[in-house]
Amino acid sequence: MTLPEPYRAFIAEIGNGSGLGPPGDEGLQPLGWLPECWPGTGPRHPGAPFPLSEAWVWEDDETVDAHDPRVDAVFNHGSVVLGAEDGPWFWLLVTTGPRRGEVWMVSDVGAAPAPVADARSFDGWVRHWHAGNDWRA
Repeated sequence: MTLPEPYRAFIAEIGNGSGLGPPGDEGLQPLGWLPECWPGTGPRHPGAPFPLSEAWVWEDDETVDAHDPRVDAVFNHGSVVLGAEDGPWFWLLVTTGPRRGEVWMVSDVGAAPAPVADARSFDGWVRHWHAGNDWRA
């Protein structure tokens, strides 16, 4: 798996994580690290296919049970964890599939692309945070 640009350049040329990073809880996580509040839903597979092509609120999906492997796949397949925001929200950078290079927010109720269109790429996400803008669309 090759990390999406510009995240790959950031890791190689600027820094592998930052305590001052965009997520509020623990900063921008170093590559391969997980926030302390990560739900621990199993081993991570960033090279596996990211399972979503559109937002999914599994809390409202009657076909989902407490141990649904589809939910585990959203947390663990096809992404790297950028950090946590007010836990239990997590910022993921999608590494595989048609949404590759997009930043998504995942929580205990569902997953969706970053709520602000200009913040869906890694560089847009960092610029949005750095400007102190609200995450609400």
